[in-house]
Amino acid sequence: MRWRAAVGALVLTALIAAAGAGLVRSTGGTGREDPVRAVAVGLRCPACQGESVADSRSPIAAAMRQVVADHLAQGRDRDEIRRWFVQRYGPEVLTDPPTRRAELLLWAVPALTLLAGGYAALRTLRPRPTPSARATAVRAAPTGRATRRAWRAVSVGMVSLVASVTVAASRLDRPGQDPEPADPVTVAVQLARDLEGQARYDAAARMYREALRDRPDDAIQLRLAFALLRAGDNAGAEQSAREVLTRSPDSPDGLLVLGLAQRDSRSAEAARTLQRFLTIAPEHPAAGEITRLLAAGP
Repeated sequence: MRWRAAVGALVLTALIAAAGAGLVRSTGGTGREDPVRAVAVGLRCPACQGESVADSRSPIAAAMRQVVADHLAQGRDRDEIRRWFVQRYGPEVLTDPPTRRAELLLWAVPALTLLAGGYAALRTLRPRPTPSARATAVRAAPTGRATRRAWRAVSVGMVSLVASVTVAASRLDRPGQDPEPADPVTVAVQLARDLEGQARYDAAARMYREALRDRPDDAIQLRLAFALLRAGDNAGAEQSAREVLTRSPDSPDGLLVLGLAQRDSRSAEAARTLQRFLTIAPEHPAAGEITRLLAAGP
C-alpha cells in the first residue's frame, strides 16, 4: 500500500507543478520586453492627457517612438535616451521627473528642524522638580533658568525657520500636482528639425503639419514648405508658400520656396518669382545661388 501512496503523491506533485508552470507562463509574459516600449513608457506624450509615448496613438508619440528606436539602433541605452529627451524638452517630458535637490532640501530642512525643535522643547518644558528636589538643587537654579530661557529662544527661532522654509517650499513645489507637459508644438517642431537633419523630409513634413494643427504660424508654415520642397513635393511646397504669401506678400522665404517649387515644376513664373525674391532680399544667404540659377537659365 505504501508504494501506491508514494506514486499517488508523485503524480499529485507533478500535476501541481505543471499547473503552476502554466500559470506562470500565462501571466508572466514572454520575458522579452520590447526595448522601444521599455523606454517609451517612461516618456510623456506632450499631445495627450496622462498617456505615455508607449501608449499614445498621436503622430507626435509615433515620431518619438521612432526616435527611441533610432537611438537604440545606435547603441544608446535607456538612461542616455532619457537624457537626450530631457536636454531637448526639459524634465517634464519624463513620466517620472526626478525631484530637484533644492526641493528635496527645502522639504528635508523643515522636518529635521522640527525634530530638533521638538527635542529642545521637550528638554526645556519638562515638569519642574518637586519642592524637596528643588531644595537640593537650589544652587543650580540660576543656571537652570538661563538654560531654559536659551532653549525657549532657540525653539522660537527653529519654529520661525520651519515656517519660512515651508512657505518657500510651497512656492517652489506643489506636491500632488503633475508638472505641465512639454509644449506639443515645440516638441513637434524639434522632432521635425531632427528628422530633417536625417534627410527624412516626408516625416519632418508630417511633424510640421502636426504643429500647425495646434498653432498656425508662418514660420512653421515656411519650414513645412522647405521640407516639402526637399521631399520632392513641389505642389505641396508651392501651396504652403502661397499660404504664407497671402498673409505676407513680401516674405523672402515664401518667394524663395515658391520660385524654387515653380522652377522644379518648369513653370514659366519661376524666373519672375525668383527675380522678385532677389529684389526684396538681395542680402539673403540664398541670393547668390539664386542669381547663379537665373543666369544658367531654365
